[in-house]
Amino acid sequence: MSTLKYWVWLSALTELSPKTRFELLNIFGEPELLYHADENQLLERCRLSERERGILLDKSLSRANLILEKCHEEGISILTLQDAAYPKRLKSIYDPPVVLYVKGRLPAMDEQAAVAIVGTRKCSPYGLKMAQKLAAEITLGGGLVVTGLAAGADSAAAKGALLAGGSCIGVLGCAIDEVFPAWNTELFSDVAAVGALVSEYPQGTPGASHHFPERNRIMSGLSVGAVIVEAPERSGAMITAAMALEQGREVFAVPGNADAPNSFGTNKLIREGATLVTRGWDVLEEYEHRFPARLSKPDAARAAAVESMDKGERETPTHPQRESRHERPLETGRGFAKLRVKTDRKRIDNKNPREYSDLREQLQTLTEPQLKIISAMDEASKHVDDIIDATGLPASAVLSELTILQIKGFVSAESGKRFSLNIRK
Repeated sequence: MSTLKYWVWLSALTELSPKTRFELLNIFGEPELLYHADENQLLERCRLSERERGILLDKSLSRANLILEKCHEEGISILTLQDAAYPKRLKSIYDPPVVLYVKGRLPAMDEQAAVAIVGTRKCSPYGLKMAQKLAAEITLGGGLVVTGLAAGADSAAAKGALLAGGSCIGVLGCAIDEVFPAWNTELFSDVAAVGALVSEYPQGTPGASHHFPERNRIMSGLSVGAVIVEAPERSGAMITAAMALEQGREVFAVPGNADAPNSFGTNKLIREGATLVTRGWDVLEEYEHRFPARLSKPDAARAAAVESMDKGERETPTHPQRESRHERPLETGRGFAKLRVKTDRKRIDNKNPREYSDLREQLQTLTEPQLKIISAMDEASKHVDDIIDATGLPASAVLSELTILQIKGFVSAESGKRFSLNIRK
């Protein structure tokens, strides 16, 4: 802990660029030695402006100690460049963050076929659909989605990964304890619950516009490739593409209408050699030889079901009024369980027991985790966190099984990550 505070001290000097912090660390070898360096040592060994020297000569550790305290209270992990768990893939870029703050669980990124999915904040409906679709298909195929959780394509990609029952890595352009945009609190919480939020900015770091381009290098640095979904010619997504190329990553782009400003950037990337993609497997097949045991072509039917399942959510008003259970429409369609039957008769008067026999047969097809979830749903509407607590299953498993139960028609998704049964107990 005594050494860690110097890493935190250096990471909190966000007035210095990430490149400058990394170069200073290379010069002195240890942040503690940099901390104890006097003005003469800084003048002799470093090319710094007077302002930068002044920042380094402020030897107060009060903020570093406060950050350490907050990280402990909030369950936020700290990874330094010297830690074995620090991703080697990210460490290899020319200006890696000296410290990563992690909320959630960061997997062994070097073993993952991690794919960054980015796009403009002012995404068209087509861009939102493609970001979510690609993320779901990449997740179903064994890949891991990395995104910036900004409005637009980034958030749609995170949502697609979660709907497919997978995890997601959200790389923030703000402090690790901040939600930006502020209305995205629910998605941030969901990503942290089954994946991880990552930032190089500790708690209390003031927001700055340059943090977002800095954030982009981390997204591409953690990934094996970057998919640009929809981007004007001058945009943050195009900066991510440029950084990915500098880092030796593969760049993919989704084609768009020739006259759509949001597609000028992606169409230009394709013209200059980026791989054109329309499906998740278009991306993953490039890495199948590197991750043979992890990647496989996703099941088309399940991918279509995930996309279809969310279509209703996209059409739902931002603040829907909750309908009573008897007002919900009947489930229809081949392959769906006929669970909610509109009838004016009391159950005791039902003269056709076949429907209940069918239901029993369908319940017998469910796995033990799926039956646990159904048993735990003892309220008209239950939040996913309560389902996780009641079943004792991992969060990722519950999300995955809920997706399958929705596809089969046993469960309905509601707003606010709440779910309800389509069957009376």
